[in-house]
Amino acid sequence: MHAIRVAAPGGPEALLYVEVPDPVPGPGDALIRIDAAGVNYVDVYYRTGLYPTQFPIILGNEAAGTVVATGSGVSGVRSGERVAYQGVPGAYAEMAVVPVDRLVPVPDGVTTRDAAALLLQGMTAHYLALSTYPLSARDTCLVHAAAGGVGLLLVQIAKMRGARVIGTVSTKEKALLAREAGADEVILYTSQDFVAETKRLTDGRGVQVVYDSVGRTTLEGSLSVLVPRGMLVSYGQSSGAVPPLDPLVLSRRGSLYLTRPVLAHYVATREELLARAGDVFGWLRSGRLRLHGGQTYPLAKAADAQRALEARTTVGKVLLIP
Repeated sequence: MHAIRVAAPGGPEALLYVEVPDPVPGPGDALIRIDAAGVNYVDVYYRTGLYPTQFPIILGNEAAGTVVATGSGVSGVRSGERVAYQGVPGAYAEMAVVPVDRLVPVPDGVTTRDAAALLLQGMTAHYLALSTYPLSARDTCLVHAAAGGVGLLLVQIAKMRGARVIGTVSTKEKALLAREAGADEVILYTSQDFVAETKRLTDGRGVQVVYDSVGRTTLEGSLSVLVPRGMLVSYGQSSGAVPPLDPLVLSRRGSLYLTRPVLAHYVATREELLARAGDVFGWLRSGRLRLHGGQTYPLAKAADAQRALEARTTVGKVLLIP
């Protein structure tokens, strides 16, 4: 089969389209023929070495496709079944071996491409809005990168919860998408000071929670727009790693909360995985949740996909198609 392999840390040119042996499922595993694999910023972190890993590595940790074989001791999954998964490395490939307890059935009415586009980012938006800081109609939230893959879904789920949503985006085109997703107010951070605008839009009070996937360039401002005892949810760092922070900063600014969650801790059990996946797939089927835009690239063009992601020219989900 073909796969994208990285032999050593580097730029997008380190993504090599190579032929590798077909994987073989072991006990408790299933072999998945991949229809679409998701491209995420965490893949960039692994490619560059920001996140420690052992090279060589096949990138990608989410995909959807069809079960073609199973290992010994497998029950509840059969060949021909459509499934999706996240949190298992090796998705930038034509096939992958995945533990069956990490597989989620793709329901009728949802394509495998939509499943690949939704599962990881949809469940991320789900836990952010329902668990990390459970939004309610009493809350106003600030969503950075509101036209990104997670951002567009998070805006929609926040509106389901009754919250007021302020989003930040980089272009007028992305502002339109954020508004279509339900954002009440949109700040064009390339020409507006998001701190000043957020304060103005909240009559100087600030917001109860900031969902920040940008990191280094936004962290200071994000802390500045929180109400006393507000929460900064730092769940990504597309602009670079966040520098060390003195905890006294949080107390001086109003006994603030800062958390750095990851999806793995919110789908640690199979029950929680199926519950979150069931919610987001159900919302997609009912029309309560919509996928916006998105780009597809052939698997061999994975480097181009990551370049676009790093340049912040993408809208919605980026997929690789084997």
